[in-house]
Amino acid sequence: MDVKAQSGAASRVSPDQGSKSRERTNKETPDAKRGSFTWFLVKLLVVVLVFRIAVFSPFSIPSESMLPRLVNGDYLLAAKWPYGLSVHSLPLPLNLPEGRVLAREPQRGDIVLFKHPVDGRDYIKRLIALPGDEIALRNGRVVLNGELLAREQISDFVLPLSSNTDCAWGGTQIAGPDGAPACRYDRFRETLPDGRSYDVLDFGPTPADGFATVFVPEGHMFVLGDNRDNSRDSRFEARAGDAVGIVSQDLLVGRAAIIMWSSDGSAEWLKPWTWLTAARWDRIGRLL
Repeated sequence: MDVKAQSGAASRVSPDQGSKSRERTNKETPDAKRGSFTWFLVKLLVVVLVFRIAVFSPFSIPSESMLPRLVNGDYLLAAKWPYGLSVHSLPLPLNLPEGRVLAREPQRGDIVLFKHPVDGRDYIKRLIALPGDEIALRNGRVVLNGELLAREQISDFVLPLSSNTDCAWGGTQIAGPDGAPACRYDRFRETLPDGRSYDVLDFGPTPADGFATVFVPEGHMFVLGDNRDNSRDSRFEARAGDAVGIVSQDLLVGRAAIIMWSSDGSAEWLKPWTWLTAARWDRIGRLL
C-alpha cells in the first residue's frame, strides 16, 4: 500500500501553535538535564575503557635496560590489539581466566610489554626468539637456530646527562655537542634472519655473555634488553622484582608503538614552565 504525504489545511500549523511547541521543547526540566549529562558521562566512560582495554595504553620507562631505543623518562603508548586481548589488557586486576582472545603471535624484533611472571609488574623488552626456536649467546652474540646473528659496530651512542639519566657502568662521561655533560656508549646494529635490525649496547665481556642453548617452548618467548649488559631478561631465572625468565605469551600486554612524551626529570609540579624546559622534544613522536 502506498503512503501519501498529507496536504491542505490539515498539514498546516499556525504561527502561535508552532511558537508554543518550541517553548515546550526548549524548557527541559532539571531532572531531564541531569539525566542527559549522566548519560553523556556513561558513554564517555565506555569510550575511554574501550580505548584503554583494546586500543592503546600508556607506559613509562623507569630504567635504562632498553637503551639506546628507550631512555629513562620516556612515556610511550603500547598498541594492545596486535597480539589479542587478555585479562592483562585490563586497567585493573581482575580474577579472570588466563589466555588471549583473538590471539596473534608477536614477531621477532618487536618491543613487547608484558606482565612479570612472578610479581605481575609491567616489563618491556625486545622479543628475539619464538616457540620452536633454539637460542644461545656466545661471547655476547646471539645464536638463533644455530646461526650467529649479524652484528656490526656503528657510531657511538651519546646520551646527555640529566636529573634522571646517569652515566652507567660501561659508559664514558664526555662533553656533548653543546658542551654539556653526556655519556658515550659503544653501539652495534644487530640484524635478525628476516632482515629486521635494531641498535644494541655492549660494554664488553660479562658473565651473562655466555648462555647455553635453550629451546623456546610452545606459547612462550625469549626476550632481551637492548642494553645487553644492563638487563635482567630471559637469560636469568624469573624472580620477583628481578629477571623475567622465558615468558609466556599469555602475559603479553601490547607492542610498543610511539613515544608520546619524554622528560629529563628536571620538571617541578609547582613550576609549570619547567614542564616545557624539561621535555626532550627530539624524542617525542618517535615510532617504535
